[in-house]
Amino acid sequence: MTAKQERRPVPEGERDPEEDPEISAGYTYLGQLTDHDLTFDLTSRLRESLSPARLNTLADFRTPRFDLDNLYGRGPADQPYLYCADGKRMLLGKRMSGNPFDLGARELPRGPNGRALIGDPRNDENRIVAQLHAVFLRFHNQVADCLAKPEHLGPNVTFGEIRDQVRWHYQWMLVTDFLPKVVNEDTYRSIFADLHKPTPRLTGLENGLSLENGLRLMPVEFSVAAFRFGHSMIRPLYRLNTTVERRPIFSPEGDGEGSAEEPADLRGFRRIPRDWALDWQFFIKLEPGAEVRAAAPLYDPIHRVPQMAYKIDTSLVSPLRHLPRQIATDPSILALRNLRRGLTFRLPSGQAVARALHEPVIHDEDLMIGQAIDGTGEDAQQSIVDVATSFTGHAPLWAYILSEAQATSWAAHPGVAKDRIPIKLGPVGVRIVAGVFAALLCGDPTSYLCKGAPFTPIPEFTRDGNFGLAQLINVALGRTP
Repeated sequence: MTAKQERRPVPEGERDPEEDPEISAGYTYLGQLTDHDLTFDLTSRLRESLSPARLNTLADFRTPRFDLDNLYGRGPADQPYLYCADGKRMLLGKRMSGNPFDLGARELPRGPNGRALIGDPRNDENRIVAQLHAVFLRFHNQVADCLAKPEHLGPNVTFGEIRDQVRWHYQWMLVTDFLPKVVNEDTYRSIFADLHKPTPRLTGLENGLSLENGLRLMPVEFSVAAFRFGHSMIRPLYRLNTTVERRPIFSPEGDGEGSAEEPADLRGFRRIPRDWALDWQFFIKLEPGAEVRAAAPLYDPIHRVPQMAYKIDTSLVSPLRHLPRQIATDPSILALRNLRRGLTFRLPSGQAVARALHEPVIHDEDLMIGQAIDGTGEDAQQSIVDVATSFTGHAPLWAYILSEAQATSWAAHPGVAKDRIPIKLGPVGVRIVAGVFAALLCGDPTSYLCKGAPFTPIPEFTRDGNFGLAQLINVALGRTP
């Protein structure tokens, strides 16, 4: 489930068959930031042998809510070093350069040792999610400025009121922009037919997940399997801006930690070079049908086109075979870590979950392992039972959900070249991912669903009435959505 080392990276400007034609790379890292918002388990260890009784008592040390506690930490009273002196705005890091469209680009706030001073250190795992976190800090401050206007709440607006609006816009973005990008439309609409009254469609979660109703645990089918689909969307290389060449997510040579010359890759937990400010136009289309106006003259010949996420399939890019030791060891293979974790938590098979949800079960011969491209020879996919006969009728849930996405997406586009078919999560994946999203929102008395009057984004933040990741970035950068 890990691709071989690329013989030659696909040159920029040429079509990469592993790219998804509809999901841009920014959504990969929005998914990572959201995962860090929801799940964090301080007690589990990959190699730890857990009894059934102990598995049932494991707590999720993140609140099971979309509350951005990875951004806010414990709040300005308990962690004042995350905030400005007024206790309302977030503290920003040093200014960055490299993106002439964003002269206000900022790093994460960091201590003398280079470690990020943020609510969740995992948001510094790589230099892309770190800069997305910095965008969220700036978005919070823009919301603070907006709400302080007389036509909104005025200068006496409180931190709590600002935080609520940030959270509600974030939740709205996940429901109306992120989920539709990654899940199949029919199953999504069966859950979010009404954006203000979703139906989880998962047994036991009809009333939502909340601390108040006694459900303390994030469903392990979600946290250990289904929501790890984003690992397959990671690209091996990313262009950050026009002045910095494409960089690998991890360099093969050494760890770099403490060495005289750290590798010029995208691993995190260290300061970001000042001229590595992300030009977000390489990660998402910020304005439809119009070139973004630069804040300074441009002399580079590079056309700013969003890099696309890799397809949701059963193949992770080759650098994920050797995770840096700051992130993971023993094993360092991400796919193996995911599979072992599912075994540790005794997850049911994909087929068992499909039957429990009354969804069609994908046949073994259609559960394919490998890149979702038209490949032959060494590049051809194998059915899961050709990989190992012991998986007959009993596919690991994580692998099943990834393969289901490919099988159902291909079936929905007959006659289209496989390389050009967008891959979305299939029924089982959507029921778990979108169902848990809906349950979390329904069970959270502070979510946008429970605020009284139906929530709508601040009009100044929308484009044609819509608020998604592109609008959030534009607002954070002080631009018109």
